[in-house]
Amino acid sequence: MAGETENYVELRHINKTFKNYKASDDIHFGIEKGKLVGLLGPSGSGKTTILRMIAGLETADSGDIVIDGRVVNDVAASKRGIGFVFQNYALFRYMTVYDNIAFGLTVNKCKKSDIKKRVEELIELVDLKGLERRYPSQLSGGQRQRVAFARALAPNPELLLLDEPFAAIDAKVRQELRSWLREMITRVGITSIFVTHDQDEAIEVADEIIITNRGRIEQIGSPGDIYSAPKTAFVAEFMGSPTRISNISEFKGYEQLDRTIHAVVRPENVSVTKKTEKSRYPASVEHGIVERVLFRGRELELAVRVHGVLLTANRRLEEARIAEGEAVDVFIYRVYAFHENEEVQIVDNANVGTENLFYI
Repeated sequence: MAGETENYVELRHINKTFKNYKASDDIHFGIEKGKLVGLLGPSGSGKTTILRMIAGLETADSGDIVIDGRVVNDVAASKRGIGFVFQNYALFRYMTVYDNIAFGLTVNKCKKSDIKKRVEELIELVDLKGLERRYPSQLSGGQRQRVAFARALAPNPELLLLDEPFAAIDAKVRQELRSWLREMITRVGITSIFVTHDQDEAIEVADEIIITNRGRIEQIGSPGDIYSAPKTAFVAEFMGSPTRISNISEFKGYEQLDRTIHAVVRPENVSVTKKTEKSRYPASVEHGIVERVLFRGRELELAVRVHGVLLTANRRLEEARIAEGEAVDVFIYRVYAFHENEEVQIVDNANVGTENLFYI
């Protein structure tokens, strides 16, 4: 993260407990102005609690929340200059699109001419022109979320918070809205924090990702760093679709590793070839049996048993088909290795020179 003077939002050693549950355990980070940051983690990891404390909807037991250089611990939620987009939209059912967007401005007793100008700007921004007089029940899920986004932006907040903004939307529309949200926030230039449990969503949308687990921060970094260079066992196992291997030293190319070391391997680091196909690295090929073949649209997903471990790998549709029960050759390019409670190390197969390593 950047130095403290460049951060627009800071959480300084925040702690929060609900009865016997530690929802935030010494949370400490900063976010630069204009950044779009994803709070990513499993259910119950503490990410929503962080968002709600920044918004002023929950109060920290200890520590400071700083926005634009000002400690806001005792500042009411309505006075923090924050826009909030809720998971369930939270639109007023009996108000039109226009009135929903105008609501905050109306409460703040802005001039009608100013309200009209601002609402029209936002309707144009979120591409809802012509729908001003419709009610939420007459809109699609994606359109409702755009209204909620516009309503949050109406009072010109300096900080935008979004709690699982796409959770209530079907998969196809959710994919479209990810790109739309990133484009909108980039255009507006507002510092934004969104909560999600969907790693694909975080990787696609965020400038930076904060991984949470059991009330603590596991890792902070760019989407590329978080995915490709996990620092902890939790992050290595949480990102991607990994398989944990406890006996990695039994696999060819990893015999040099201590027997007590665990490893995580992802599908993109596993190559599966038919016995009739030539292997690029025959010294490291393992014998495997295919137990499952799943069609994933753009590729096939294979589940292959090797040394008692069920590995997952992908295979392109244009390649020769592999059947369930077939004996195959398996090569593991790379693993993420670790002792319990220690930092993860990236280990490439020892039988492959780094100059020839095939990165997927």
